[in-house]
Amino acid sequence: MERKIVLFLFAISGLYYIFFFDSIASSLQMVFKLIPMILLIFLAIRSNGERKYKAIIIGGLIFCTIGDYTLQWFIVGLFSFLIGHIFYIVAFQQTNEGRIPTTFKMLLVAYGGFMMVWLMSSLLPDGSYVLAVAVCAYITAILLMGWNSFRTASRFAIIGALLFISSDSILAINRFITDIPYSHILIMATYYGAQLFIALSIVQYSALRNKVIQ
Repeated sequence: MERKIVLFLFAISGLYYIFFFDSIASSLQMVFKLIPMILLIFLAIRSNGERKYKAIIIGGLIFCTIGDYTLQWFIVGLFSFLIGHIFYIVAFQQTNEGRIPTTFKMLLVAYGGFMMVWLMSSLLPDGSYVLAVAVCAYITAILLMGWNSFRTASRFAIIGALLFISSDSILAINRFITDIPYSHILIMATYYGAQLFIALSIVQYSALRNKVIQ
């Protein structure tokens, strides 16, 4: 019952922030942005799951929440999210229930290379060298996160990772390349979805792991 209530509150608060962002007073926008993530952290803490995987995922959720707040200072926020992704990578990498399809490996490498070249073509001519290095490091981290999500054999972890890649891709293109219509809705919907599925993977991965052990 508690789990359903938290998920309901997450859905309501997330949808409100996504679709009614412009109607929220500027002084309260950050509060409403963080509420869904705080609910997910609570959900993760209350979830029954393999202890080590659960603890690392919670660490990732916390640093991503910090990133949500500090993204107003872009490099600081980017660094916080980078740490969050490192937590997710470590959580996924210490599992060994699934395998990464070769096709997906090739797609990830090709996509990562394409995004780096595209973004660098915008950042380097402006002399934004520090930002260019930070963006490349971030792209590498999020692709590694997606890569390793397959090791969990959890559909929730994989879907969450792919949604995260989608969200950050839209954000990067909108910020550095060209304006994307409805960018706020697209970025936040895929972002909240990503974090939700990653949080839900705690229970699903633990169930898969127990089946393997048995």
